[in-house]
Amino acid sequence: QVQLVESGGGLVQPGGSLRLSCAASGSIFEINTMGWYRQAPGKQRERVATVTRAGSTDYADSVKGRFTISRDNAENTVYLQMNSLKPEDTAVYHCHIKQRFSGAEYWGKGTLVTVSS
Repeated sequence: QVQLVESGGGLVQPGGSLRLSCAASGSIFEINTMGWYRQAPGKQRERVATVTRAGSTDYADSVKGRFTISRDNAENTVYLQMNSLKPEDTAVYHCHIKQRFSGAEYWGKGTLVTVSS
């Protein structure tokens, strides 16, 4: 069993910042890709950012220059620093991991981010 626990969501005003964390635990041998996805009300889940074990990152165009993804391989934790938040960033943010050898993928339950004045 693998568990992903996200934290750091909340209510923030436009232009504000939040930092999300996701800690993976359980039957983890080696994580390849870690990432964040989000789902806004009435919309499909979309990729926000991913980071490989080697540290290569990739971002959705809508968050480039505002969000930064990072990871701690020793702690099996991934972070998402979100700056200059906009109302359109409002969504449930889900953590995702893919194990290196088995290819198994896991999702967190999500943490709600609300950007509103």
